[in-house]
Amino acid sequence: MGDVQQLYDQVDTDQDLYGDWQREDSLRARPLFTVLWLITLAVIGVMILRMTPNGLDGKKYIPVVVAFVPWLACVSAVTLVCALIGRRRALAVVCTLCLLTQLCWHWGYIWTSDERTHELPSVSSLTGGSSDRYARVMTLNTKNGLADAQQIVRTVREEHVEVLTLQEANTGLLQRLEAAGLGGVLPYSVVATPSGHDNGGVNVLYTAAKPVSTTGDLIAIEASSVPSACVRMASRTVCFGSVHPFSPRPRNQGLWNSGLDSIAKLQSNARLFVLMGDFNSTWDHASFRFLLGDRFVDAGEQNGSWFHMTYPSNATLFGGRVEVPSLVEIDHIVHDRSVVVGDLKTVTIAGSDHKALLGTLDVEG
Repeated sequence: MGDVQQLYDQVDTDQDLYGDWQREDSLRARPLFTVLWLITLAVIGVMILRMTPNGLDGKKYIPVVVAFVPWLACVSAVTLVCALIGRRRALAVVCTLCLLTQLCWHWGYIWTSDERTHELPSVSSLTGGSSDRYARVMTLNTKNGLADAQQIVRTVREEHVEVLTLQEANTGLLQRLEAAGLGGVLPYSVVATPSGHDNGGVNVLYTAAKPVSTTGDLIAIEASSVPSACVRMASRTVCFGSVHPFSPRPRNQGLWNSGLDSIAKLQSNARLFVLMGDFNSTWDHASFRFLLGDRFVDAGEQNGSWFHMTYPSNATLFGGRVEVPSLVEIDHIVHDRSVVVGDLKTVTIAGSDHKALLGTLDVEG
């Protein structure tokens, strides 16, 4: 009996030691989970800002913060793992709800419900310069016309691009593009009507097929007018536009919203549209979703092929030793629901602070 009692006493001692260890471990971990709770509350705050309605989402720094919403899923996922390891049930439940909400918001980037995007021909099979049902399209913000003209033309040739839209272009860039041979591939162009605020330059549009009509100011936005070229493709006429509203900087209060709202007016236009360019907004901005309405879709959000981050590009830190990755998707291909745009791709162009965004269009998808 003495041995049995001694065994019981040893078990009680071990349990006490284990309990003391758990309490000490919990006390050591408390600062960590306090920080994780604060991080989670910050995530919830940004998610609330994401739900700010159109017209109010352009106030102060709201659009800048909301642009980074896609990255919140990474934060919530890491916090959830820590909460599960530390057995913090309340924190785990909150993180799970945040993560599920974020996944629902961006489900179109993960999975596409439009199977037509999987039926597009390969880029190498596109003929280029034709007016059939398919066209490779490309858009690029040229950063005040500083983008490498030869690389732009080379990309146009290699990707069989038939429609090219440029933003922040100037006379010098247009001359360099002509000298690099762009006219031999895309002989038709339309330049936006200059406005009081050129927003770093003007918008330009090039096409391989001869347009049936063109205009330098499809939409007169204070930042920079939208040039358009309507091209006959198979049995349909598609009107392409090069878009670049103001960025949502605090000094541009109101101009960002009004620019996107002006583009949204095309929802009532009877023509078939494909709008490409630097929209200075992401899918998470209410003003951008208002622009899309029930008529237009964002090719990136519909493809189920993950994000195609376009900004910044060619940015470095510490004297060029560390390259800054592209963090936001503000360049878009917006189009009518009746057409299909897939096979999206980004390309780094020297001299620009944006990546070029390319896609394949099927007007009879």
